[in-house]
Formats: sequence, structure tokens, C-alpha cells
Amino acid sequence: MKLTLTRRNMAPGAQFGLPAQRKYPMPDKSHAANAKARATQQVEKGNLTAAQKAEIDAKANRVLGKGGRR
Repeated sequence: MKLTLTRRNMAPGAQFGLPAQRKYPMPDKSHAANAKARATQQVEKGNLTAAQKAEIDAKANRVLGKGGRR
């Protein structure tokens, strides 16, 4: 699904990997997998902390159905 700016702005905070910052939107499995990949890159660049990456990964894993609560 294409995530337009309008849809992104209307999405509830719970759909984001970092809800307080409204970053790493995950409305579907494709976006969740992409968020995990982008978070890994940003940690390597020093733009994201390990704790933030863990928060993004946990949310993405729930969206992807890889354990944890839904």
C-alpha cells in the first residue's frame, strides 16, 4: 500500500515505531520490514540509539507476526 502524506498524517501514533516522534510508520508488513532495515542503517550511522532501534524492532515484529503481543 502506498503511504501518502495524508494517510501518514492521519495514522494513529500507535502505527509508528517511534510514536512520540511519528517516525518509522508501519501500517502494513512491507513498511514494518522496511522500518527495521532503515533503523539498522541509522544505528550504524549514529543517528539512532540502540534503545530506539529496539523499540522499532519490537513494533515491527508485532506487525510482522514474529512473536510478542499484537
